[in-house]
Amino acid sequence: MCLRIYLVLCTLFIAPLHPQQSTDKFPDSLLLKSYLELFNTLKAEKRPDQQQVYLAAYLTKARKEMNREKIVQGYKNYLHRADASLKLTYADSMIYAARKSGNSALIGSAYLTKGITYYGLKEVKDAMDQYIIAYDYIKDSNDEYQKHKVTYMIGHVKYYLGYYSDAVELFNQCLAYFKTKNHKAYLNTLHSLGLCHNQMGNYGLCSETNNLGLLEAQRFNDHRMDMYFNHSEGINDYKTEDYDLAINKLTKAIPKIMDQGDFANVSVGYFYLGRSYWALGKTEKALTYFKKVDEIFNQEEYIRPDLREGYELLIKYYESSENLKTQLYYIKQLRKVDDVLNKTYRYLSGQIYKEYDTRKLKQQEKKIENLTLQKQYSEMRWGILSGILLLIGIYVMYRYVRNKKKYKVLIEELQTGKIKKKKPRSNSRLAGIKPEVVKTIVKQLEKFEKEKGFLQQEITLVKLAAAFDANDRYLSKVIWHYKNKRFGEYINTMRIEYMLYLLKNEKIYRAYSVKALAKDAGFTTTQRFVNAFKHRTGVAPSYFIDDLSKKE
Repeated sequence: MCLRIYLVLCTLFIAPLHPQQSTDKFPDSLLLKSYLELFNTLKAEKRPDQQQVYLAAYLTKARKEMNREKIVQGYKNYLHRADASLKLTYADSMIYAARKSGNSALIGSAYLTKGITYYGLKEVKDAMDQYIIAYDYIKDSNDEYQKHKVTYMIGHVKYYLGYYSDAVELFNQCLAYFKTKNHKAYLNTLHSLGLCHNQMGNYGLCSETNNLGLLEAQRFNDHRMDMYFNHSEGINDYKTEDYDLAINKLTKAIPKIMDQGDFANVSVGYFYLGRSYWALGKTEKALTYFKKVDEIFNQEEYIRPDLREGYELLIKYYESSENLKTQLYYIKQLRKVDDVLNKTYRYLSGQIYKEYDTRKLKQQEKKIENLTLQKQYSEMRWGILSGILLLIGIYVMYRYVRNKKKYKVLIEELQTGKIKKKKPRSNSRLAGIKPEVVKTIVKQLEKFEKEKGFLQQEITLVKLAAAFDANDRYLSKVIWHYKNKRFGEYINTMRIEYMLYLLKNEKIYRAYSVKALAKDAGFTTTQRFVNAFKHRTGVAPSYFIDDLSKKE
C-alpha cells in the first residue's frame, strides 16, 4: 500500500513530458484532420521520419483542444514507437495527463499501460505494482475492455507464479469477452491458456488450444501469434516425449521470436531445445542451449523456475567430467538464480495476495478466525473435561486408598477373628412365643450350624422350619433376635464364614476358582457368592485370597 501511494504521488508531481518530436514542424492542415484519420495514417506509415510528423500532430491537436483522453492516447502512440529507454518516460506522461482528467477508467488504463510496459521489459515486480493501482481505478468503472485487460495481465502474473488454475479461470473470463471485441487480445489469451494447460500437464488441451489459435489466426488473417503457438506446441511435444518434433518446431519459432526482442520466450525455447537434445542423448548439443539460457540470465536477469533445471544438468555434467572450474561457475550461477527467484516470487506472491486478492484474503482471514475460535473453544472444552477427569481421578484414588485401608482393617479382623459382634436385639420380637419353643429352636439352629446344613443349595425358611417341626414365623423371629439377621442374610453369612475358615486354614482352597468356591459354599450362582462375600468382608474373594497369600 505504501508503494502504491508513493507511485501515485510521484506521478502527481512529475510535469508532463514534451517529447522533442512534438515540436517538429508539420502542416497546420493536419490539425484539421480527425483523431481517427491521424491514428490510421500513423499506423499505416512505415517511414520513421514521417511517423514522427503524425505523432506530433496528434499530440499537439489534443493539447490545443485540452482533450485529456486524446492527450493520453498521444503519449501512448509515442510509447509504442519509442526505444526501450524512453517507454517508461512516456508512460509517466500518460499517467499525469490521465490524472488531470479525473476519469478513473482513463487513469486505470494509463497505469495498466505502464504495467504492460514493465512486463514487456520483464520487470514483473514493477509491472504488478502498476496492475494493482490500475485495478483499483478500473474495477468500479463501466469500461469492460479495460477491466478484462487488467484481468488478463494479472492472469499472467498468476501464471508466472505457478498458480495455473487461478490463471486459467482469469483467462477464460477474458476469452469469452475478447472473442467478439478484440481478435488480437483473443489470440493472446488463447496462447496464454495453452501455456497454462501445458504446465498443468493437460497436454491434449494444450494442443487443442494451440491448434485453435492457429485456425483463428487464419480466420482473422492475423499471423503475428503463429510463432508463439508453434513455440508452445514445441514445448508440449517435449512434454509428450516427441523430442524430434519439439526440436523442429522450436528451432523454427525461436528466430522469429528473437526478432520481436522477446528474450524471455527465447530463453524458454533454448531451455526446452536443450532438454530435448539431452533426452535424445545428445549431451554436447544440449549443453549449448543451456549455456544460451545462462547468457540471457547474465544480460537480462531473466529466469523462471522450470529453467533452473538447466543449471543442475550443467553442474552434473561438469562434475562427472571433473571440470571443477566450470562446475564451480555454474554452482555460483545457480545460487544467483535462486536469489532472483526467491526475491521475485516472494515479492509477487505478497503483492498478488496482499493487494489483488484482498477479498479472498478477508474470507480466508474470517475462516481462520472462526477456526481459531473453534480451536479455543475446543481447547477450553478439553481443558474443562481434563479438569473434571483429573478431579474424578483424584476422587477415585482417594476412594481406592481409603478403601484399601478399610479393606486392610477388615481383612486383619477376619484373619484374626477379632470381629465385633452386634449386640442382641430386644426381646420384643419374641413376644407371643413360648420360652420353651424359643429354647427348642435355638438348640436346633446350633445343631444346624454344627452340621453345616447351610451348605445346602436349596435351603429356604419354610424348608428349615419344616425340618425343625416349627412355625416358620417363629423361626424367622428367633433368627432375627439371636443372629441379628434375616433368614437369607443369616444363611449367606454362615456360608461365607465357613468359606473364610477354609481359605485361612485349608490352602488348597486358595487355588480354586471363584465359581468352584461359590458351589462349595452352597450358592447357586457365582455372582451371588461374590455379592455375599463383599457384603460380609467388604472385599472381593480374589482380593482377599491374594492378600492372604502375600502375607503368608
